[in-house]
Amino acid sequence: MTQAIPFEEEMEAPIGRTEALTPLVRRLVAPNGGPFTYRGTCSYIVGRGRVAIIDPGPDDATHVARLLDAVRGETVTHVVVTHTHRDHSPAAAAVRAATGALVVGCGPHVASRPLALGEANALDASADHAYAPDVVLADGEAVAGPHWTLTALATPGHTANHLAFALPEENTLFSGDHVMAWSTTIVAPPDGSMQAYMASLAKLKMREETIYRPGHGGPVREPQRFLRALVHHRRQREAAILNRLAAGDETIAEIVPSLYEGLPPALFGAAGLSVFAHLEDLVARRLVACDGAPTLTARYRLA
Repeated sequence: MTQAIPFEEEMEAPIGRTEALTPLVRRLVAPNGGPFTYRGTCSYIVGRGRVAIIDPGPDDATHVARLLDAVRGETVTHVVVTHTHRDHSPAAAAVRAATGALVVGCGPHVASRPLALGEANALDASADHAYAPDVVLADGEAVAGPHWTLTALATPGHTANHLAFALPEENTLFSGDHVMAWSTTIVAPPDGSMQAYMASLAKLKMREETIYRPGHGGPVREPQRFLRALVHHRRQREAAILNRLAAGDETIAEIVPSLYEGLPPALFGAAGLSVFAHLEDLVARRLVACDGAPTLTARYRLA
């Protein structure tokens, strides 16, 4: 049984209304709630007067209008993007057109690895291939305004190009979809990589921010405790997969029902992608073998 992660639900997120969270940070939640977006995408406005918008959200005219209304009378200098999923980056183009702001942050969408022979990318439709940044920020590079600094932190795993952003003036990390208080992160090859995801968690454990503000849901208030639970959860999931292989399961379709007892069938696909991410990592570490490259339909065995 996996260790419980200290999830926190945010039951009363004000969808479509800008709220001041701190002297430097405002939040506007997009009206795109769902199984993978929770209440909706969190767009953050950082600063006063000359501001940055982090993750402007989906291609939704109503949300863009609300964002622009929230910064009326102010100058938007930067639109900052954590990663190129359609719930985070598409509105960047509209905000840039309306404000003249620079679009900065992650690079264009790219998979974590090439497709194997005959493999399809199950999440390709969720990628924003039209995203075109003005400036790609490397790990450690920053943009700044009056009384605020946003420093990029490379955190691949959920996607290959994922960035988090540190706001040192408030000891805050905007964690995108890498760490969220309401749910674990989807890691689905070939867009995502479990090996990269775990390395990014280890990287965050070396930092000192006291609060995370994710791309969906409310804040992570005890990030170091939460990170430890996330790592432990993934290691327990890995051990459970190895146990299923030892018991004779060979395919992801066989493993998922045993690992996710009581899971609604509609979510089996997402669960299968998570198991696939673990298996791909286990094959790379030579703990598991398969004939040919790891894929969703391959047969696996203990090495």
